Amino acid sequence: MPAETPVCQLLERQDADYRGWLWVSPPRDAWLEGGQGSVLSADHGVLQSWRERSRPAFSPFDAQTVGEPPGAVLFWPKAHALGEWWLLWLCANLPEGTRLQLVGENQGGIKRVLKVLAALGLGCRKRDSARRCTLFETRLGRVDIDPEAAWTRFEAEGLTLISHPGVFGHGKLDDGTRLLLGALERHLPGPERAGDVLDMGCGDGVLAAWLARRGHRITAVDINGFAVEATRRTLAANGLEGEVLAGDVYSSLEARRFAAIISNPPFHQERSIDYGPAGRLIREAPAHLLPGGGLLLVANAFLPYPDLLERAFGGFEVLADDRRFRVYRAPVAGSR
Repeated sequence: MPAETPVCQLLERQDADYRGWLWVSPPRDAWLEGGQGSVLSADHGVLQSWRERSRPAFSPFDAQTVGEPPGAVLFWPKAHALGEWWLLWLCANLPEGTRLQLVGENQGGIKRVLKVLAALGLGCRKRDSARRCTLFETRLGRVDIDPEAAWTRFEAEGLTLISHPGVFGHGKLDDGTRLLLGALERHLPGPERAGDVLDMGCGDGVLAAWLARRGHRITAVDINGFAVEATRRTLAANGLEGEVLAGDVYSSLEARRFAAIISNPPFHQERSIDYGPAGRLIREAPAHLLPGGGLLLVANAFLPYPDLLERAFGGFEVLADDRRFRVYRAPVAGSR
């Protein structure tokens, strides 16, 4: 199977023997998934795809060890702070001297890797470039920075939130979530009518913690392992309880139903706009709602969610609109 993505096409033409290597935070690509080595990723979708092929797949938050691979390839992310975290994790968890290649798109900032490696005291050489991508190579060494230092705390809405560079809205409460919280305050039943609520795309856990503080029984889901870990830490930091799961939209929930589904769904995949997850969130929501329940979500005002809501629910209402963001509520049929 030929490589599909530009970064993998660049790797495909290398003369390196990648058998047994560790692929770190890679994109979805059939060439990788059908090839050699193992994967280390915080993306639940990537991990599931590899495991379905009976390929070794690890999360950085698993207790499992990745062993001592002959080398590793780090796919440099758009968020440079996240790339730095992956570097620190690899330095802390793989043997000193392990070969490391770093690959990424030029527009994604891969060339900044040179300064990042120099700051960590790691040498580097350019190995190849093609398809508007560049491949660098170095060897891992001991670095006196703990990857745990990337986790930060901040206060919002009377809550302590735990954040990481790999989580949406790292280190701050975004304006869309703030508008959604205001609408929830006005329109979601209070503690006297608390129920089972699903926070879909939980991020740093602000919605889950806010809802749990009001007495709701919380299930929080995110495809991003960093978000799952952040939400667990946020709930613990506030003395709150909730179930936090890794999953691709509803994949980890089977036939469970909730009194409400709350979401600030993502629509970006790296630099591209992707409505897929949000589309599934809306289309499949009625099957996961109890009678009288509803979906409440916030989205950029320009996104075409009204059409999706109309088709899935037969109607909806706008609870808040500040011209940048809108909060929608779509009740299941018969509960209007």
